[in-house]
Amino acid sequence: MLLVKTQAGLDSLKDRQGVLTQRQRSAFILFDGKRTAEQVLAATAAMGITQDDVQTMIDQGLLAPPPGAAGAAGAAVASAEPEASGTQGSGRSAQERYQEAYPIATELTADLGLRGFRLNLAIEGAGSFDQLAALAPKIREAVGDAKYARLDVALFG
Repeated sequence: MLLVKTQAGLDSLKDRQGVLTQRQRSAFILFDGKRTAEQVLAATAAMGITQDDVQTMIDQGLLAPPPGAAGAAGAAVASAEPEASGTQGSGRSAQERYQEAYPIATELTADLGLRGFRLNLAIEGAGSFDQLAALAPKIREAVGDAKYARLDVALFG
């Protein structure tokens, strides 16, 4: 998952008295929207940076996914798919349902933080409605029925 520094994170970096420990500061600097969290963790493993440190920075609002990343990636992947001929339920094509559901699915799993990292990667790799629909039960299990309802409507409604 790509992460970038938020304005609060930049302010904390400037304010050396902020919430970041020295170890976290070293890792925080590496989050530039080009390196994945996994790459940063690998680069800072010798310093003792763990997924918990990254999750703490996310929870504190210092790191976040790049703005528009989920929507832009979903549109790019969906536009590469051929037009689906079948429709279901609402009369929308599989491509239309995919385009609507992809950003919701990435948002739901991104909210899980590092707990949902692998599931988020699987969603990002899903290039079609069928692949995304196959991940739906795992998403439901991870986020619960209440949060999943929005995705259910986008996929199958």
